[in-house]
Amino acid sequence: MVGVRFSTGALEDLENISSYISKDSPKRAKNFVKEIFKKIEQLKDFPYMGRKFPDKNEETLREFFHKDYRIVYEIGKEFIEILIVVHGSRIVRF
Repeated sequence: MVGVRFSTGALEDLENISSYISKDSPKRAKNFVKEIFKKIEQLKDFPYMGRKFPDKNEETLREFFHKDYRIVYEIGKEFIEILIVVHGSRIVRF
């Protein structure tokens, strides 16, 4: 089992998502972010659960979806780093 850490950008993404959802329902925003964290926790035991990042043939750069949001992460030797959390309609390039 490895640890998980978040890039500054990923934490900002989560804050922005929460703020956006909070406009309609603060409770829903809190629950949604909790769901994302719960899914990310699964990476500790299943680091390869996400698919390879499209257009990259790198085993360590991966992504998975939670509802309409993409969680992009990189598997390192000591930890998994969450790089970004964005709406699935956005184009992401590395």
